[in-house]
Amino acid sequence: MGDPRGFLTTGRNLPTRRPVDVRIKDWKEVYNEFGTSELVSQAGRCMDCGIPFCHNGCPLGNLIPEWNDLVFRQDWEEASARLHATNNFPEFTGRLCPAPCETACVVGISGDPVTIKQVEVSIIDRAWDEGFVEPETPDRLTGKTVAVIGSGPAGLAAAQQLARAGHTVAVYERADRIGGLLRYGIPEFKMEKRHIDRRLEQMEAEGVIFRTSVEVGTDISVQDLRDRYDAVVVAVGATAWRDLDVPGRELAGIFQAMEYLPGANRVQLGDMEKAPIEVGGQHVIVIGGGDTGADCLGTAIRQGAASITQLEIMPTPPDTRPGNAPWPTYPMVYRVSSAHEEGGTREFAVSTQRFIGTDKVEGIELVNVEFKDGKFEPVAGSERILPADAVFLAMGFVGPERGALVDQFGFDLDPRGNIARDESYLTNIPGVFVAGDAGRGQSLIVWAIAEGRAAASHVDEFLTGSTNLPAPISPSARPLVI
Repeated sequence: MGDPRGFLTTGRNLPTRRPVDVRIKDWKEVYNEFGTSELVSQAGRCMDCGIPFCHNGCPLGNLIPEWNDLVFRQDWEEASARLHATNNFPEFTGRLCPAPCETACVVGISGDPVTIKQVEVSIIDRAWDEGFVEPETPDRLTGKTVAVIGSGPAGLAAAQQLARAGHTVAVYERADRIGGLLRYGIPEFKMEKRHIDRRLEQMEAEGVIFRTSVEVGTDISVQDLRDRYDAVVVAVGATAWRDLDVPGRELAGIFQAMEYLPGANRVQLGDMEKAPIEVGGQHVIVIGGGDTGADCLGTAIRQGAASITQLEIMPTPPDTRPGNAPWPTYPMVYRVSSAHEEGGTREFAVSTQRFIGTDKVEGIELVNVEFKDGKFEPVAGSERILPADAVFLAMGFVGPERGALVDQFGFDLDPRGNIARDESYLTNIPGVFVAGDAGRGQSLIVWAIAEGRAAASHVDEFLTGSTNLPAPISPSARPLVI
C-alpha cells in the first residue's frame, strides 16, 4: 500500500483537456500531460483492499493495486511488467475503455474512486518512452500454424499470445491497414494511430505475419484457409450496423456512422486530402447517444459543421449513481465526453418519426417519448422538425456481418445472431474458434482483449495438448451492467 492515508488526504484529480478553441483546430489527442508527482499522489489513493473489487470490474483481471503501489514507489519498469501481465495493449484501454474498474473501486463507495485509467495509460506511455516494451519471442517454435481473421483488439490479442507460445501466426484483414475499428472507427483525437503502429512493429518482431486487403471468403476461400492452417481464430467483430426504418430513409445525405468516420481518419493518415463525407457549414443530426455518436460529433465539429444535434431515445441519465445500480456495478449516469464539451446540442427522450426532403435530406421530424409498459410512447403535441443537411446513424451494431465468411464456414449462430461457441471458444467447426464481438456481440475493447487472450489459451491447448497461456474469462461471462 503506497500511502496508508492517501485515500483520506488526497482528492481525485485528472489531467486537464486542452482548451476547446485550440483542440478543435487539430486532430491531436485532447489531454494535457499529467505530472509525475501528481500521478504518484493519485496512485497513492489506492487502499490495496483485502478484496480488490476493481479486479472484478475489469474483464482482464488487471492487477490494479499492485501497479498502483509500484507507481507510488516510482518503480516504472516493474509497474509496466505487472500491467502487461494481464493486458496486451494498455495504451488502447487506457485511452478508450470506460473504466468499469473505477466504478467497482472500494474508495468509490463513499467518495471518488482511484484514477485507475489514468495511472494505467501513464505507465504504458512511460514504458514506451523508456524502452521497457520489447518484443517477446518464444524459445522455440511448435511447428503449428494459426490464422487469425480480423485485426481488431480481439484478433491482435489472440495473435500476440499465440505467437509468444511459439506458433506461426498470420492475421488476415480485409482493410488496407491493420487495426479494425481501432484504426478506422476511433477518431484521431481519441487515440492517435501511432499507438497502434508501434505495437504492430513489436508484434512483427515477435513473428506475427500481417496480410492486409484480404477478405476471407472472397479473396481466399475458407477451405483454402483451413487447408493451410492448423487452427483458425475468427475475430471479425460485430460490424453489422443497426439501421432506422422510418419514412425518408432512402434520401441522400443519411449515412451510417461507419460510413462517415473512416474517411476522416484516412485524411489524418495521409491517404486523401479531403474526406468523402464533409459537413462544413451544414446542419448535422447524429442519432444515437453513445460513444460512436460522440465520435461523429467531435469529427463534425472539426470539419466545421454549422450546428450539430445528438439524439438519444433514452431519458437523460441521473448525475449520480441510481439506486438500481448499486456499487460495484457500472452505473448509467450523465457523462460529458471531450466532444460534448466542444459544442453541439444533446436531446434525450426523443424518437425520429421521419426524414424530410425531396431527393436529399432537408430535415428530421422528432417527437418526445416516454417509456411505458415496456415500450416508448410518443408524447402528444411534442412533434417538431429540425433542419438537417446530413444525418449520421450511430445506433450500435447487431452482430457479425452475414456473407461469404459466415456462409462458407457454415457457423451455427446463437439466438442473438452471433457466432455460437462453447466454453473453450470453439465453434461448431473443428479447429475454428471465435473471439471478441463476433461471438459476444457489440461490447467494449477491454472485453475484446480479454476474449482474445482467453481464446488463445484454448487454441494453444487444442494444438499442443496443454497451455501456459492465461484464460482470464469464460465466453459466457457477462458484465454486471455495462
